Amino acid sequence: MDYGNSLFARTELLLGPEALRRLAAARVVLFGVGGVGSWCAEALIRSGVGHLTLVDSDCVDPTNINRQAPALATTVGQPKVAVMRDRLLAINPAADIVARQERYTPESADSFALQEYDYVIDAIDSLKDKLDLILRCTTRSPLPTLLSSMGAARKLDPLQVRVSEFWKVDGCPLAATLRKRMRKERRFPERKFLCVWSPERCEQSQPKGTLMPVTATFGLTLASLVVRDVCQQQS
Repeated sequence: MDYGNSLFARTELLLGPEALRRLAAARVVLFGVGGVGSWCAEALIRSGVGHLTLVDSDCVDPTNINRQAPALATTVGQPKVAVMRDRLLAINPAADIVARQERYTPESADSFALQEYDYVIDAIDSLKDKLDLILRCTTRSPLPTLLSSMGAARKLDPLQVRVSEFWKVDGCPLAATLRKRMRKERRFPERKFLCVWSPERCEQSQPKGTLMPVTATFGLTLASLVVRDVCQQQS
């Protein structure tokens, strides 16, 4: 990939040419291209990541328009990964973008060859599928770096979004449910991994609404973790 043009000139000023080369070579797979994952994908490509696989089985629904990057009045009914791939290639035509309109499940997991990636980003909603992905990425070798989004629904304040190791996430119902399921099944991660989450309290009886300033902040934070990790590796 040629970084001699102006496409990533401002990024190079901040990170340097070696970091750009590492970002261009980085292989990332993103599970879930919704309110969190779609903005993570865009931030990764705009930051110089050269290889990104998008995994999501859904098509754009009108209810997605309030928070998801691929959701427009003109894209309703289209596969999210296909719309997102076109969007990302319009940003950087030289990027290697793979769109897989599939659902990650324990049964389909082996088809994704997780060991071939440097980073696995979890923006999955399904508890069963999320748990399986987390355990696969933290108990097998060779192991990619796992980054996981916890619950972004019923949140209003993006300033409360933070990053913590999974077992230190406190106040997130999704993280608590995952830990409860792990204890019940007696299956646990064998290494630590970072999560993006928010401690913002909400009434559990409140409808499970979502807001773009929060979901996008989750996604942008996940992307920033990849960029910063790449930069740290070169130092």
